[in-house]
Amino acid sequence: MNMTPLQQKKLLVVLLSALVILTGFRVLTAEKPRTAPLTYTRGAVARSSVRAGVQTRTGNSDPLHAFLARREEKYPGVHRDLFRMENPVAAKSRPAIKTAPTPTVPAPPPVPEKTPEEIAAEASRADLSKFRFLGYLTDKESSLFLAKDGETYIVRSGDAVLRNYRVKEAGKDYVVLVDTLTRVEVKIELSGGAEPAGPPQRHR
Repeated sequence: MNMTPLQQKKLLVVLLSALVILTGFRVLTAEKPRTAPLTYTRGAVARSSVRAGVQTRTGNSDPLHAFLARREEKYPGVHRDLFRMENPVAAKSRPAIKTAPTPTVPAPPPVPEKTPEEIAAEASRADLSKFRFLGYLTDKESSLFLAKDGETYIVRSGDAVLRNYRVKEAGKDYVVLVDTLTRVEVKIELSGGAEPAGPPQRHR
């Protein structure tokens, strides 16, 4: 809708008139400011309660003394511990609980240390136990068949086996091997089992 300049001027005048009327109505109907009587008259002195300063037990009001005195107290400013539900008089009269003495556990006996000779004898006995007695061949001196670690040895009684071993005794179903260094003897049964032939003997 297009308006002519005359119509635009009339609309502007109407809007301005409405604005003036609303402003005047607002001013005329506005509420007057409220007033209240003064609490204190001019020249009066106001007084209020002020918290008293910290005082020490000796009455000294020096802040440093008061701070140090409060640090010495277990509960500064508190005469009773609210977190301890116990009567101090009853606690003092209660007899002390005696605890049973802790039983002493005896120390284990010391493990005897093995001598080098004993260590060598155990190693020799373990190595001799690896031999197996496979059988014997009856001839003039009875050939014996021994095996160890996949190797087969044909020996007679009194022969040396490997470097330090010797056939000490031989029977139909057993062989006794001895280590010439440690004097350890092992009896090997025909079934293949090995057992100590006697206590190890040592050089003197």
